[in-house]
Amino acid sequence: MRLIGMLDSPYVRRVAISLNFLGLRYAHEPVSVFRHYDHFATINPVVKAPSLVTDTGIVLMDSTLILDHVERLADPKRSLVPPDIATHARHQRLVGLALAACEKTVQIVYEHQLRPEEKRHQPWLDRVRAQLLAAYGEIEQEIGPGDGWLIGERPMQADITTAVAWTFTRNLVPEIVPADAFPTVARYAARAEALPEFRASPFDG
Repeated sequence: MRLIGMLDSPYVRRVAISLNFLGLRYAHEPVSVFRHYDHFATINPVVKAPSLVTDTGIVLMDSTLILDHVERLADPKRSLVPPDIATHARHQRLVGLALAACEKTVQIVYEHQLRPEEKRHQPWLDRVRAQLLAAYGEIEQEIGPGDGWLIGERPMQADITTAVAWTFTRNLVPEIVPADAFPTVARYAARAEALPEFRASPFDG
């Protein structure tokens, strides 16, 4: 398999780290949707990161859909998704919160970096900022005391996506989300980032 995209994208990185946890072999190709647009288009004409090229040459896109596929390739004992329906619902809620945080961070970054200053709409930016802070506020409440993981006794997809989201947000908009605003999330993410599966696919922004 070939994973296409830069590890400064939380969506690319959550796939890479998940593949590490699942024990699946893959080649990572750090192709940028901005700097290498034409090259990316030769792999996936939609130019969407992450893209995953399967061993049979099928190009998949969207991190959640890619993860759904690779889960089916891995040993079920290494699955990153809980089988119990009640636990699964809480797990998916946490993944959704983390993905919302990623989305809102991206919107803020794009608004500042890609839109001319005179065309920025501050009420919309204020709304996105409030949504971003609300997502981390909910996650802060969900993380329990001690050194456990969000779901179960080992890291699951909710843990991966939450830690990846936090690292992304803190690197891109630290002035909006200071570490001391959500100290429990910050400590939790630091512990996850110290794991070998995370260190093998570091944030490269």
